[in-house]
Amino acid sequence: MPVRERKRANLRDVAKAAGVSVATVSRVLNTPEVVLKETRLQVERAIAELRFHPSAAARAINSGRTKIIGALIPSLDNDTYALTIESIENRLGDFGLSLVVATTAEDPKQELRRAQDLVNIGVEGLFLPGVDHSDALHDLIERTGIPTVVISYFQPDFIYPTIGYDNQKASGLSLAHLIELGHRNVAVVHGPAASNDRTRERAKGVSTVCSDAALAFFETELSVAGGSTVVSRLPNNGENFDAFLCLSDILAFGVLFELQRRGVLVPEDVSIIGIHDVPASESVFPRLSTVRLPAQQMGRKAAEAMAKWIEDGTRPESECFDSQLIQRETTAPRQS
Repeated sequence: MPVRERKRANLRDVAKAAGVSVATVSRVLNTPEVVLKETRLQVERAIAELRFHPSAAARAINSGRTKIIGALIPSLDNDTYALTIESIENRLGDFGLSLVVATTAEDPKQELRRAQDLVNIGVEGLFLPGVDHSDALHDLIERTGIPTVVISYFQPDFIYPTIGYDNQKASGLSLAHLIELGHRNVAVVHGPAASNDRTRERAKGVSTVCSDAALAFFETELSVAGGSTVVSRLPNNGENFDAFLCLSDILAFGVLFELQRRGVLVPEDVSIIGIHDVPASESVFPRLSTVRLPAQQMGRKAAEAMAKWIEDGTRPESECFDSQLIQRETTAPRQS
């Protein structure tokens, strides 16, 4: 005979067990300091005996607040967004807010569905990566009036506050570093550009650097395997290039591993530089030179701005954080 699951206790169950009103139980849960000590202890004993846990949905109905913030991000497959999301979540927690993350695969239709899902659970705010989004998503945000903050991108005149960094400047720092080391034949490896405005901005930043360097652009999937595939398809192990500029550390790892498999020495034969400075960049061998994007600082600031907007209605100002060249062992002067 199947065992019947015990019904979850509710406020009425607690009130009955404690011999008080439902309103008194609610006061013990929300404003215990206004309840007589003897009554409070009586209710707390009933809560413990019944293993009662307050329902977030019920609290939301009573208060009109869910205290949930939503974030739409392309993927959880790599560390590109991990530091930012962790920083946002931790900082929101300081304000009593929770974060729900939904992935979009950079597909506008999926992004809209995920955004609607977040709206349906009552999110009070929304984080978006970059500024490229469908008209339908903008319409949803406008209709619902949800405070929305863009991360990982800076455009002060955008319709939502943008808290991020200058992607063009970041890639420009990478190329300037390679040029300073004497490199002139550079392979630029990047993820899909059509669906990612951050990638397009970084590619533009490389193209606008004034130099006599010859640049060749290679688009691939944004993964370690994607970086490896670019090298595997180049003739003569990519000997025509003296440097690889990867617009993401994740791609740089793939390029590095594939070159090592083929016996190409880094940085003796070729230099490699990435962008982001994910934690693994300092652990690979040789350690990856990169441009550090202030992901954690950005995440904390974005969370603070969102919390303030929700709590007191203060719309945040857009803010840009500086990127920084981090030279490690995968870049060196060009060998003549």
